[in-house]
Amino acid sequence: MAPISLTDIIAALPSEDSWGPPTSTETTLNGVPYAPFSKGDKLGRMADWTTEGKDGRDGRGGRQQYNRNYRDQQVYGAGTSSLFAVQLAEDESSFSVVSNTRDSTKTRFGRGGAFTRGRGQRGGRGDTRGGRGQFQRVGGRGGQQGYNNYDQRGGRGGARGGRRFGWKDYDKPQRNRDASVNIKPDWKMLEEIDFNRLAKLNLDTDDGEDIEGYGFVYYYDRSYDKTPVKSAERKLNVVDRAAYNVTTSSDPVIQELAEKDEATIFATDSILSMLMCSPRSVYPWDIVIVRQGNKVFLDKRDNATLDMVTVNENAADAPMDASEGSKDAINQPSALAEEATYINHNFANQVMIENENQKVEMANENPFYNPAEETEPAASKAYKYRRFDLSLNDEDPVHLIVRTEIDAVQKNAISGEDQFLTVKALNEFDHKAQGSGGALDWRTKLVGQRGAVVATEMKNNSCKLARWTVQSIMAKADVMKLGFVSRANPKTNDKHVILGVVGWKPRDFAQQMNLSLSNGWGIVRTIADMCLQREEGKYVLVKDPNKQILRLYEVPAGSFEDDGEGEIIEEVDEAED
Repeated sequence: MAPISLTDIIAALPSEDSWGPPTSTETTLNGVPYAPFSKGDKLGRMADWTTEGKDGRDGRGGRQQYNRNYRDQQVYGAGTSSLFAVQLAEDESSFSVVSNTRDSTKTRFGRGGAFTRGRGQRGGRGDTRGGRGQFQRVGGRGGQQGYNNYDQRGGRGGARGGRRFGWKDYDKPQRNRDASVNIKPDWKMLEEIDFNRLAKLNLDTDDGEDIEGYGFVYYYDRSYDKTPVKSAERKLNVVDRAAYNVTTSSDPVIQELAEKDEATIFATDSILSMLMCSPRSVYPWDIVIVRQGNKVFLDKRDNATLDMVTVNENAADAPMDASEGSKDAINQPSALAEEATYINHNFANQVMIENENQKVEMANENPFYNPAEETEPAASKAYKYRRFDLSLNDEDPVHLIVRTEIDAVQKNAISGEDQFLTVKALNEFDHKAQGSGGALDWRTKLVGQRGAVVATEMKNNSCKLARWTVQSIMAKADVMKLGFVSRANPKTNDKHVILGVVGWKPRDFAQQMNLSLSNGWGIVRTIADMCLQREEGKYVLVKDPNKQILRLYEVPAGSFEDDGEGEIIEEVDEAED
């Protein structure tokens, strides 16, 4: 290539005073650049100084306030993308105030507690009398006390000194809940599992096989399926029936099956469903895991939070406790949980046709009911012990036996065959109160907009509905009946009315909720493997009260046994008095 002389380079330079690319005449006016705009744009202001407020950084409603003030005006240059928008610094735009203060007032929800029966009815702490051994009754007899006997520690003083946070307040402090069990210094933490890891687990299993059946079920009263008339609303009655919620290791049938080496993992449907649906949980809970030899027993503590039915646990603005500023005692989480558990117990007993000549009996009698000691008749309940295969390969078989529950039976309208049902109840406390989660008014919307009502409940009570669905599928129930129960007066929680009952096939309902059973089985197998890889002993799986984390602790062998002995001693003293 021939060399270029300096004179040739100078001659090739432009003759104008400026240098660089030629100036375009399309985006300049007399040589000055300008922002192009459409002829249809209204020239409202020369400059818009409210753009920073539109992004909501001032915390006062930002875009809503802007739209309200300038609804009929159009910003200059709105027809094109903003050419001169300032990019906010990343650390500045994400800035928020975080409160590190921790409330010391303990909530009653963390301790569970047996629910009471109704206004002026028998209630209080659960009775430990039972059939073969000592079994805890659901809603057993205790002191003569009303249903409104809630623990109101914290009183009105807890609401002072703080402002109300609304849905526009993105920087409201995180709620600090107390753990469901006190972590003691001698407990050794073994594993810490994030919910994101749990959600990725997967294990396909079969539909399970029935091993044994106990108890009996009455036929379901189909008149509750009809839409109630406004003038003739059905009241929820107090129906005293002997129902039990015995933990795994205290179940005599599971003990017999364990001695025969029928399976590796043993659990009840209540405990297993909580573990399978743990990624959806918000409130704290804990499960006691006992490893004996090559077997794993999933247990619960007496009066554990697993026995309570939560309300609006997954709502964006869940019900607040007294320590968080709630003045409404009956709409606090602990009170709502007791109310929901009370409603579920009585609703399931009320919708039965109690006819001794028309009931379906299992092969064996109720293992927990002893007619010689109980003054109340047994509740309609069938216990089906079912086995599931959780094996990963044929060389290392792992089976699980779970005690499932069936509440009622009904005739198929077409074939006339018996269909097994599970009966649960959703409850409405006050759709205008804090913590309602934007729920619709059931009295006016349940008939015409049932889909919207159910969708809202799926959002606000995702964990509770997922647990019920998993329990129904494990029990191989044909239909899951959901009752809609509301307060007769939103300001009182001792009187309720039944607004309607809707039935679903459990697997269809799980599909609507985006509930994956294979993910749940993967979680169970993973937790069981963690314990099987370690030495024999007692472990506790605790859900962190404020984070989406599960922690596995190794605890001393005698943990949690002293509490139960203390309760029995107290009851003996009361009987002597």
